[in-house]
Amino acid sequence: MLRFILLSLLQCVLLTSGQVSLKLAMGRMEAFSFKWIYFKHLLTNWYFVLTGIFFVLATVLWMHILKHFPFSLAYPITSISYVFGMIAAYLIFHETIPLSRWIGVLFIMAGVFFLVKQ
Repeated sequence: MLRFILLSLLQCVLLTSGQVSLKLAMGRMEAFSFKWIYFKHLLTNWYFVLTGIFFVLATVLWMHILKHFPFSLAYPITSISYVFGMIAAYLIFHETIPLSRWIGVLFIMAGVFFLVKQ
């Protein structure tokens, strides 16, 4: 069970890192358009490239998790990514997060605790 928890936490960290780098990449881009120049700039945006790396690593790890652990346990654990996302929003993007969202995060953490408790 410890191996599963550690792999799942790593997968969630990779997913969250991908979302954070995508947010940083979009902050460096002009308004979205379906023009070639927009996509050219996007492909030379290092945060966007990093996003792809994080998502590929998270997907490969997810494939391993799905192969070796029950889906009914593995999939709900990915909700920890929401917790990491809230922490990233606060620490990296300096967002003000209302108490109601922190309470929601506590519920998510409680749910994950009951999932992995055997």
